[in-house]
Amino acid sequence: MHAITSAQSGPGSVSPSLHNVLLDLHRHSYPHVPNPPQCKKRASVALVLRIRPTYAHRPDRSSIPPNDTSLPVADQLDNFFSQSWVQNGDSEVLFIKRASRVGDRWTGHVALPGGKRDPEDADDRAAAIREASEEVGLDLTTDECIYVGNLPERVVTSSWGSVPLMVLCPYVFLLTGCDSPVLELQPDEVASTHWVSLNVLLSPSSRTVEHVDMTQRLASQGGLMARLASRTMMGYMQFSAIKLNSTESLQDVTNLSRSLATAQTSTWLQKFKSTLCGSKQNSIQTPPLLLWGLTLGILADFLDMLPPHTAVQLWKYPNFTAPDLRLLVNVLTYKLRKYNMQQVKLGARRRPSDTAIDGETAALPVEVQEKTEDDRNHVGIGGLGVGRYYGSSDTSSDGSAYAVGIMLRGYYQKIRVALYIFVAWRVAMGSVAAVVAWRYLRRRLAL
Repeated sequence: MHAITSAQSGPGSVSPSLHNVLLDLHRHSYPHVPNPPQCKKRASVALVLRIRPTYAHRPDRSSIPPNDTSLPVADQLDNFFSQSWVQNGDSEVLFIKRASRVGDRWTGHVALPGGKRDPEDADDRAAAIREASEEVGLDLTTDECIYVGNLPERVVTSSWGSVPLMVLCPYVFLLTGCDSPVLELQPDEVASTHWVSLNVLLSPSSRTVEHVDMTQRLASQGGLMARLASRTMMGYMQFSAIKLNSTESLQDVTNLSRSLATAQTSTWLQKFKSTLCGSKQNSIQTPPLLLWGLTLGILADFLDMLPPHTAVQLWKYPNFTAPDLRLLVNVLTYKLRKYNMQQVKLGARRRPSDTAIDGETAALPVEVQEKTEDDRNHVGIGGLGVGRYYGSSDTSSDGSAYAVGIMLRGYYQKIRVALYIFVAWRVAMGSVAAVVAWRYLRRRLAL
């Protein structure tokens, strides 16, 4: 079923800038990132854009010229954005909400259509096109679709580690029709689809945080009690997120029934999380759509190219909900965050667009250098975004360079130190409290 609501922000303000951004992406492709050693998997996602006509500028469908695919892509983009209904329309991005599946690292997450590359795929872009067709029934090879270019590829690793899982390759497509495309959801993989305005994604009022349980791995190592003890000390981890308000949604009936049943069954662990995080949301209400983690990293690269270019200012560093641990992280990272922000300001025209890892994985920036072949695939925990920017450290012939985890450079190493200090402090204080209590009880019993 479809649910259509009005956009929060005024439409038409993004289209001229979007035209320039898409031209720039087409003319300046991001380089191919080869697989690290012992990592064979590659995955691709499709960032699909469309322009939704407004009521005041509804086009006469019979007068809309068809997209001439024989022309160069730049000319196709010029012709499309020269139309009045496009200039006054609302630019939107297609998201999917992944179906809940056991063993899926990104179960239930908001994502872009896509998946892993199969042997029969000709290249990474072919994988994105195939996955979009299989997951949502969207054909990205028709004349009403323009392939624009790619966004920075990144290496996805296990969270907090350096074990590479795959190389993630994002591709940008633009739909040129004025009508909503007919989508067919694969129920085993996609619970729902959502068209979201770029105005919403760029709005400061849409910014929020996602609380993530970072102790999940302890359940298999130390059991449930170890997990609960760690969560009681650390709380949850907060990551930067965007609250999505879709203009058009399509919900799979099978997944809808399953979601309603799940929403009405609140476990004591879920209640504990809501209480710990200060959430006032009713357990039977549908939770808001949150864009964070890997997909936010991809979108951040793209959004930072659009005005008002505030992706860095709106982004917040990941931290913990436990007040004492949160304070410790802030103190230990203060100088680092201040220095990194100064480095970001060196980029006059382009700024980095890093964001946080999620609870299971981290997508790492990859530094691509022309001279040192051995360093082409250097990876380390540094965040998700790999934004192209311009500044005093430029080295390439066209004046462009690549931001390599500037905002998060060294941040997770500081978090590790903070966790070690925090655990040692808690253990020491617990030991002191136990000794004091034992001596007090011994004196009371002696009396």
